[in-house]
Amino acid sequence: IGLAVGFPAYATYNSGLKTYREARILLDAVKKQDIELASQELIKTKKYLQETQKSMQYLLPLKYIPLLNWYYNDADHLMTAGGHSLDSVGIVIEAIKPYADVLGLKGQGSFTTGSAEDRIRTAILTASKITPKIDELAQSLSLVEKEIEQVNPDHYPSFLFGNKIHSQLVTVKNVSKDGVAFVNEARPLIKVLPMLLGESEEKKYLILFQNDKELRPTGGFITAYAILRIDKGVIHVDKSEDIYSLDDSIPNKPPAPAPILKYLAKVYTFNLRDSNLSPDFIESMKTFNSLYDKAGEKVKVDGIIAMDTNVLVTTIKILDDQVSVTGLTFNTKNDPRCDCPQVIYELEDNISRPVNYVKIKRKGLLGELLQALMTKALSSSPKIYWGPLFQALIAQTNEKHILFYLFDKDAQSGIEALNAAGRIKSFDGDYLHINQTSFSGAKVNIFLEEEVENNYDIKSDGTITKTVVIHYKNPHPPSDCNLERGGLCLNAEYRDWFRIYVPKGSKLVESKGSQVKITTYEELGKTVFDGFLTVRPQGIATLTLTYTLPFKLISNSPLPVLIQKQPGTGGNKYTVNVNGKAANSFELFTDKNLTLQKP
Repeated sequence: IGLAVGFPAYATYNSGLKTYREARILLDAVKKQDIELASQELIKTKKYLQETQKSMQYLLPLKYIPLLNWYYNDADHLMTAGGHSLDSVGIVIEAIKPYADVLGLKGQGSFTTGSAEDRIRTAILTASKITPKIDELAQSLSLVEKEIEQVNPDHYPSFLFGNKIHSQLVTVKNVSKDGVAFVNEARPLIKVLPMLLGESEEKKYLILFQNDKELRPTGGFITAYAILRIDKGVIHVDKSEDIYSLDDSIPNKPPAPAPILKYLAKVYTFNLRDSNLSPDFIESMKTFNSLYDKAGEKVKVDGIIAMDTNVLVTTIKILDDQVSVTGLTFNTKNDPRCDCPQVIYELEDNISRPVNYVKIKRKGLLGELLQALMTKALSSSPKIYWGPLFQALIAQTNEKHILFYLFDKDAQSGIEALNAAGRIKSFDGDYLHINQTSFSGAKVNIFLEEEVENNYDIKSDGTITKTVVIHYKNPHPPSDCNLERGGLCLNAEYRDWFRIYVPKGSKLVESKGSQVKITTYEELGKTVFDGFLTVRPQGIATLTLTYTLPFKLISNSPLPVLIQKQPGTGGNKYTVNVNGKAANSFELFTDKNLTLQKP
């Protein structure tokens, strides 16, 4: 029996290794965005997998032997799942293959002649033919999930050799389940994408420029806006203006809400530029729209897209690190005057510096810069810039430097599935979102450094007390903020209205560092700790909050944690300690899921 099983098992093992190696080559081709090579390697991988499945047939007797049949059935289900996974990859490759050149991918697409705009236009007009592929993909992935669900990780005990297999199978099952859910949730967006890009009729979008160097709840102070018109995929900038001109066209503004009256000096009415007070982008945009609807300069649009300065910096860097607008040349090299990218300093210098004459449309410069960036990208071969730009768009959206609020319900549900709408999420477990609002007027967030400690004290009865410590540091000297001398006021006292969102029902035990009494209330399905502090140039500050979580940890159970990043921020350092022992450390660029264990 040993020989009868041993030789086929060895042959199957070797065949499986060949399949694995070929699958790695396929994955490498996908990572390199080489669609043509990926297509070829997909065929090879399928061939090797079929050979491995044939080898498995010689092990069929194991199916009838107690205990061993577990492992035979698991292997059989995993290989069947592998086949469906390759089918899913094939669906994606075939769907995007005609658009390889338009997306800047390696491979010969179908739209290789004509100007860049002609190629985009043709691609959009044919896109509706391939959007049904999303249904095929969803069906294929559901077959993958069905097979993987029948694999039991508990067949591989969490000790000795079984530990790695057990953890990998748990991961595979979770990824499979999440992948199916993601595709099903994003499916409505994919189907209406051609429509959103002006396939049959043009669409208009309101672009809001958020200055993350003056941090506000959804990413930054709303400093300027533009109207983008998309006709068959081709983007036109119809208008670009200072947000103040739009604010000035609103009659009978309501009084400013309490936080503005309390912390923002000499502002008594509610303006568009200050309307993004909710940390939930969609809620903020609903407030924005309530004011925008009254504006004399209102343009009817199909959605709102917000972006911060990180988008400009990243795009300029891709476009050979040089773009010229109205006699100004912008790049991303470090400028010693602010220890920040040159484009940031030049924009602030031209937009924010006080002068003894009237600057017309000073913040319209942002719209002109956007137009120059698009012109440079479209004037080149797609293979030069479009691939990196497409990747950057995805990365910037993932890091919440670009946020979307689309008025089409199907499209918006897909956007939210992609976590591209800046929503405060519901979560079963511990939750943390630190939201900060700079009411300084200066651009202090250029210089401010932050580190966050998360300290868990888990008692034997499962009670969890958590202490969050935020360390603020501004190592730079103050700017000349004298308006009469025309100083450029970048670094001044940081006036921070902070809100810490934690699981609903959490109880504050102790707080240190707030210059006002911490208020506690419920909002967006969370408990909120609300306060205020200041940080001077070349100064430090520390905020400490200790609170109990509204649930207990069951013995030997993991603690799931979600930390949601504030839009406009990036790279704040986080450390996590459980009962005095280091559990994790990272820089927060995206929302972060953790699974903690009591030591």
